[in-house]
Amino acid sequence: MSSEFYDIIVVGAGPAGSYAAYKLASLGHRVAVLEQKQAPGIDICCTGIISPECFDSFGIAPDVILTRANSAKFLSPLGKSLRLETEKVQAYVIDRVSFDQAIAAKAKAQGADYFFSSRVTDIVINRDWAQIEALYPGSRGIFNARAVIVASGFKPKLSQRLGLGRITNFAIGAQAEVETQGIDEVEIYLSQEIAPGFFAWLVPTSENKALAGVISSSHAKLHLGKLLDDFFYQGKVISREPEIRQKTIPLGTLARTYGDRVLVIGDAAGQVKPTTGGGIYFGHLGAQMAAGVLHQALVNGDLSATCLSCYEKEWKAKMGKEIFLGCWVRRLYARLSDQRIEQIFHIVDSDGIAESLLKSPDFSFDWHGNLILAALKHGMTRQFSKILHFPEELKAKS
Repeated sequence: MSSEFYDIIVVGAGPAGSYAAYKLASLGHRVAVLEQKQAPGIDICCTGIISPECFDSFGIAPDVILTRANSAKFLSPLGKSLRLETEKVQAYVIDRVSFDQAIAAKAKAQGADYFFSSRVTDIVINRDWAQIEALYPGSRGIFNARAVIVASGFKPKLSQRLGLGRITNFAIGAQAEVETQGIDEVEIYLSQEIAPGFFAWLVPTSENKALAGVISSSHAKLHLGKLLDDFFYQGKVISREPEIRQKTIPLGTLARTYGDRVLVIGDAAGQVKPTTGGGIYFGHLGAQMAAGVLHQALVNGDLSATCLSCYEKEWKAKMGKEIFLGCWVRRLYARLSDQRIEQIFHIVDSDGIAESLLKSPDFSFDWHGNLILAALKHGMTRQFSKILHFPEELKAKS
């Protein structure tokens, strides 16, 4: 039982939750963070690839960066290789444990209290406050606050209890750290046999180590196990039977991300890039917006759903189109056979489409919507007319 009465309780100590806690604590609010794990960043399934711009906006030291990448190799179902490279560094691969702990340390430095090994089981919204029930080892605690931010990752039951709906479309990600040899750049594998509906990867993190992973519509761990066996026999991976971790990745957004005294951010809200499954950047944007809206609501003394609804309008104005286009591309790709994917590789390589898009002012590591529309403008509609079907609304935008 916590005797403190907080202004805000944040459920979840991931990057989005801890950053929201940091922003609100720095504005003078009493903040507590409840995290079910023993420490930030442990036992997670995340490759940790983010853009330099995203990393810089967190304001933490660069010692959490493992590698920097300005190139990637894409491999087709039949092994055709398409290498893309830019002069500028496009991404950092970060150590997620150190990254998460650094953001939490910033929040603590501003006065936020952290309660670890605290699994939130229920949130009850009363007229004048919010009550949060959490279980720790061997005991049960009740926390009270003026408002709550749900940043707990993909936990459908919690949002459903709050009357905010639930995200029903999702994918499964599986990943393992492996020992490698001869891997010096990011490799992306596109094949429905290897990763149904999505893709697989091998991302070097140091000279002889990499993260190998698969996102698929189901059985991701099984698909990754088969891929690791292939890597082993190819000599790319020299470790056998590494620990595989899994994660559920939301595809699409929560029906409503606000209510009386509550806001939802990050994976819990569906603030995820459907094209890659990455949630750090979009969750970070959601945290910034939620902190700003909640700060003003606390100052004004109005924490009603009507007042907090501007948060959803704000984040959807920023990310809504991206998520819509990303979901459309993901559904389209899921319907392609490996033969069709091979055809697309041939077109993109032989017609110089990839090089053209890389040089486009619409190219962005974080924002894919404009690049999708730019692809249509560059003639991909005509090139792929026998392979793909573009909705009329996308043709109109292009």
